[in-house]
Amino acid sequence: MFTSDTYQRRREALRKATGSGAALFIGNSESPFNYPSNCYHFRQDSTFLYFFGLNEPDLAAVIDFDEGREYLFGNDTTMDDIIWMGEQPSVASKAASAGVKESLPYAELITVLGKIKKSGRTIHYLPPYRGETKIELHRLLNIQPIEQTEKASASLIKAVVSLRSVKEAQEIAQIEQAIGTTCLMHTYVMQHARTGMVEHELSSAIEGIALAGGGTLSFPVILSINGQTLHNHYHGNTLQNGKLLLTDAGAETSMGYAGDITRTIPVNGRFDERQKTIYEIVLKANHKVIEIAKPDIPFRDVHVEVARVIAEGLIQAGLMRGNTDDAVAAGAHYLFYPHGTGHMMGLDVHDMENLGEQYVGYGDDIERSKQFGLSNLRMGRRLKEGFVVTDEPGIYFIPALIDQWEAEGKFKEFINYAALQSFRDFGGIRIEDDILITPTGCRVLGKPIPKTVGEIEQFMTK
Repeated sequence: MFTSDTYQRRREALRKATGSGAALFIGNSESPFNYPSNCYHFRQDSTFLYFFGLNEPDLAAVIDFDEGREYLFGNDTTMDDIIWMGEQPSVASKAASAGVKESLPYAELITVLGKIKKSGRTIHYLPPYRGETKIELHRLLNIQPIEQTEKASASLIKAVVSLRSVKEAQEIAQIEQAIGTTCLMHTYVMQHARTGMVEHELSSAIEGIALAGGGTLSFPVILSINGQTLHNHYHGNTLQNGKLLLTDAGAETSMGYAGDITRTIPVNGRFDERQKTIYEIVLKANHKVIEIAKPDIPFRDVHVEVARVIAEGLIQAGLMRGNTDDAVAAGAHYLFYPHGTGHMMGLDVHDMENLGEQYVGYGDDIERSKQFGLSNLRMGRRLKEGFVVTDEPGIYFIPALIDQWEAEGKFKEFINYAALQSFRDFGGIRIEDDILITPTGCRVLGKPIPKTVGEIEQFMTK
C-alpha cells in the first residue's frame, strides 16, 4: 500500500469532483474455479485499490460526501479462519491503514445504505463486471442486474476517470517496476526461443518470471507463431524455422500496476528479407507515436498518423497501391491493421475499461468512429500530461479477412490481392511500448527492450 495520506487525498478529490450523495464501493470476493475453497488467484477491484489500497476479499466501503464520513465494512477472522490462513489484521486496523476512521461488520452495510436511501440522497455506484457483485448490488440497492450498468452513476464514473487517468509519481514508479519484470519476460523469450520448442515451454516460463517478480501477470500471455490472431492464448504450436513469434505479455506488481509490452522475433534468430520489410514498417509506426504524442493532441490523430505510416510502407512494399491519404481515408489499410494504436494503462492493463470506453477513451468533443478498424481504437481523446498509454502498431495477414474482402471486391483500387497470396502464412507483427505523456512530449517507460532488427538479432545470438 501507499501511505494512508495518499488514499485520504484521493477520496477528498473524489468528494469534490462528485458533489453530493454517497458512493458505494464493493470490493471483489474470492472466485472459485471448481469448488468453493479452490479459488483463482485473488485480484481486488482496481477502483477499490485506488481509493482504499486494500488487496483483500470481502470488503466494501461507503464515502458519504454530504456528511464527510467514510466507512469500511468487513468481518474479523474467526478461529476457523485463523487455523486455515493464520492470524489476520482486524477490519479496524485495515481501515486505519487506508485512513478510514469508521469500520463496521459487513452486515451493517445494508443498514448504513438504508439510512442514506431513507434520507432521499443519491447512492452512487460504478458499473459491476462480476456476477457476484451484481447479486450483491441487487441485495443492497434492489436494482435488477440487467439494469445496473445503465443506472450506474455517470458523475461518479467521470470523477473516477478524471482522477485515475493522471498518474502520480508513485504510480509511475509502480508501472516502471512492472515493466522491469516485463522486460525480463521478453528477453527470456528472445534468449530461449528455438526451432522445435512448443509455445507453452516459453509461455509457462515467463509466467513464472512474473510471479518471481513479486506480483503476477497483468493479463494472460499472448505468445504465438500465429500472430495474426490478435489475442491468441493458445500455446500448443511448435516453433518452426522461418516463422515469427509474437509475444504480448506483461507483469503486474503486488499493488496491481501493469506492464504491457509486445515484441515480435524470428524463431531462428534472423529476419528474412520479407519479414524485415514488414517489421521495419511497424517499427517506423511505433517510432511515429513516440515522435508526436504530447499533451493536447487527440490520440485519434496519433492513430491516423500511424495508419499513414503503415499504408505508405505497404504501398512501397507492393502490397497496397494508390494514394496514401486516399487509402487511409477509405480505411483500406485496416485489412492489415484492424486495431487501435493504444489504450490507457495503469491499475488495469486496459485502464478503467470496466467503467466504459466512452468515458475513458473518448468524450464530448471526440466521438468513437463506426468505421471498421478505426472503431477498435480504444483511446481517441486528447492526451494530457500524466497519462500512460500503450504504443502498439501492427501489421497482420489474416487469411479469412483477406478472402472476404477479395470476394467482395473491397478496396481493389488500394489493395494488391495478387501480391498477398504469398503472405497468407506470414502471421503478424506487433511492437508495443508503454509511454508517459510529459509536459512537452512523451517518454518510453522502463528499461529498453531490444526492438530494432539489429538489436533483436544480436541479442538472440548471445
